[in-house]
Amino acid sequence: MNPYDLLRERGFIYQKTDENATRSLFDKKKVTAYVGFDPSADSLHAGSLVPIMALAHIQREGHRPIALVGGGTGLVGDPSGKTETRKLLSIDAIRKNAAALKAQLGRYIEFGEGHALLVNNADWLEPLNYIEFLRDFGKHFSVNRMLTAESVKMRLEKGLTFIEFNYMVLQAYDFYVLNRDYDCDLQMGGQDQWGNIVSGIDLTRRISQNEVYGITFPLITDSNGEKFGKSVKGAVWLDADKTSPYDYYQFFRNTMDADVGRYLLLFTFLPTDEAGRLSKLKPPLLNRAKEILAYEATRITHGEEEAQRAYRASVEKFGESDLRGEVATSSSIVRTDASESAHPSVEVSEEMLSEGFTVIDAFVHAGLCKSRGEVRRLIAQGGAYLDGRRVGEETERISRSDFKDGAIELRAGKKRHMKLELQ
Repeated sequence: MNPYDLLRERGFIYQKTDENATRSLFDKKKVTAYVGFDPSADSLHAGSLVPIMALAHIQREGHRPIALVGGGTGLVGDPSGKTETRKLLSIDAIRKNAAALKAQLGRYIEFGEGHALLVNNADWLEPLNYIEFLRDFGKHFSVNRMLTAESVKMRLEKGLTFIEFNYMVLQAYDFYVLNRDYDCDLQMGGQDQWGNIVSGIDLTRRISQNEVYGITFPLITDSNGEKFGKSVKGAVWLDADKTSPYDYYQFFRNTMDADVGRYLLLFTFLPTDEAGRLSKLKPPLLNRAKEILAYEATRITHGEEEAQRAYRASVEKFGESDLRGEVATSSSIVRTDASESAHPSVEVSEEMLSEGFTVIDAFVHAGLCKSRGEVRRLIAQGGAYLDGRRVGEETERISRSDFKDGAIELRAGKKRHMKLELQ
């Protein structure tokens, strides 16, 4: 599939400079595309996942991503999307953060010879001669046009420092350098980067006469309008020391119903048709789609083992959402055997069944209820389940034919589980 169409189908594209030309470019050649990452902290957060996943998709389709760490522009501070001046970090702090981000991005993108590139714009920005730079590149920028950029306009009332005003020029220079040195054809970024991206395109065309293109991603919010990547505990970090894999899993597991389909497309590699099918599940099975979303997102960021551990821990605490295995998925979540590891079991003999084994007997025998009266109250309240099916009659009997693959799953309420295994 053409990567442009793939990104559009999955909801990544908000603005583009020339849709037909960009699509055609991917058909003609191996495209090099870049995204810049701000080293203002030693970890990226979940809000950075959209550009990261876009680069990963491009690589999976056979093209070359460049992840640019802004070791140079980070010393200036990007005013885009900010109402106040960023706190400027020291050179040492910026370099330390840039090194940490390089390592972190390697989880999502394969770097190395013949693969993706990881560059730091400090390599070409720090050696610049100010007067020479102004003479050679400053003449290509119109102050009047720069003032129309959204990132500048929104700051003029509260004040925009001269150093921040220069940020657009430096990012534009980044695109020019990457096109000149790495044949980079496409810059991508958040929707607040539109003015910076267009300036880079214009500068590259003016100096080298090369045609380059730009794409911005939409600002991701949940159905309540809250910015994606925030939780009750604050930012959701990609660093396991800042946000544990379990908490990361729970962030995605708690996705609102209306956002499941969109998040499956953006934050997993599941096929688009599968994401669409999962998003159409009705509660309570929609919770299985949320489990798959959380598992896949955690697997991509923290690896298979941590994803399995987080899934099992969640199942042990909150129970499973698809006891019957009704939801088909290509996700490796089906291979975690979470139900086996999470739920203890007790054995039932053929002799016990032959004597007339009722659901009341089953719940008492399994230890989920202390007395027959407690089971009756549980059934009356609608809290007793056999293999995910709510028990309606206390006189219901359990026979050998009820044991699928030699076991029956009992559940009392939402969280207490026990498996009956036939001897």
